[in-house]
Amino acid sequence: MGDNNDKAMALMAEAEKKLTGNKGFLGSLFGGSNRVEDAIECYQRAANMFKMAKNWSKAGEAFCEAATLHGRAGSKHDAATMYVDASNCFKKSDVDNAASCLLKAIDIYTDMGRFNMAAKHHQSIAEMYESDPNGLAKAVQHYEQAADYFKGEESISSANKCMLKVAQYAAQLEDYEKAIQIYEQVASSSLDSSLLKYSAKEYFFRAALCHLSVDLLNAQHALEKYAQQYPAFQDSREFKLVKTLCEHLEEQNIEGFTDTVKDYDSISRLDQWSTTILLRIKKANNDDVDLC
Repeated sequence: MGDNNDKAMALMAEAEKKLTGNKGFLGSLFGGSNRVEDAIECYQRAANMFKMAKNWSKAGEAFCEAATLHGRAGSKHDAATMYVDASNCFKKSDVDNAASCLLKAIDIYTDMGRFNMAAKHHQSIAEMYESDPNGLAKAVQHYEQAADYFKGEESISSANKCMLKVAQYAAQLEDYEKAIQIYEQVASSSLDSSLLKYSAKEYFFRAALCHLSVDLLNAQHALEKYAQQYPAFQDSREFKLVKTLCEHLEEQNIEGFTDTVKDYDSISRLDQWSTTILLRIKKANNDDVDLC
C-alpha cells in the first residue's frame, strides 16, 4: 500500500510539472493541449493508485484535479464523471466533501439539460446524509430536489419514492403537517393505478399516525376521509389499529393503548418508523409509561 501511495504522489508531482513547465508562447501554441491531457492522465492514474492504497481523501483530491482540468478544456461530461468519482472516494471518509463534489457534477448536468442525472445525484447526496441523525434536514432537502427534477422528466415513480423519503424524515423531525400532505398526495395518486392501489393503505396509515401525533380529533376525521377515498382501507388491520388507538386516547386509557399496539405487533410486525411515532404519541399522553 505504501508503494502505491508513493507512486501516486510521484504522479501528482508529474502532473503539476506538466502544467507549470514551458509556459512560453510557443509552448502554449504547440504543446498546451497535450500537456493538459497528459496532466489529466497523471491525475487519474494517481487517483487509482491512491484508491489501491486506500488513501481515499487523496484519491478524491486527484479526481478533483482531473475534473477541474476537464472543465477548463470544455469537456463537461468528463468533468462531471471525475467529480462523481471523487465523491465516491470522499464519501468513505468525508460526507460533506463527497456531497460538494456531487453538487459540482449536478451543476454541470443541469447546465447540459441532463436533469435525470442531476436527480439521481441529489438522491445520492440524500442517501449519504440519511444515515446521520444530524443530517436528516439535509437529506430531506436533497430528496425534495431530486423529486422535483424527476417530476420534470416525467419519472413519477422515482419522484414518489423520493417524496416518501421526505415524508418519512419530515415526521421524524416532527414536521407532521408536511409528512401528512405528502402521504395523502401519494396515497391518492396510487389509487389511480391498479398496480399501486394496494400500497395506498400503508400511506393512509402513516398519514393517520402523523395526524394522531398532532391532534386526536384531526386523526378521527382523517380516518373517515381515507375510508371514503379508499373503502378497502376501512377493512384493513391498519385502519382498525388507528381507530382503536383513537378510542383509547379519547378515554385516556394508556394501558389499553399499549396492549393494542403489542397485540398488533405480535401479528404484523411494526417497522421502526411506526414504532417511533407510536412511542411519541404515547409519551405525549403519558410520559411515565414505556411503549414496549
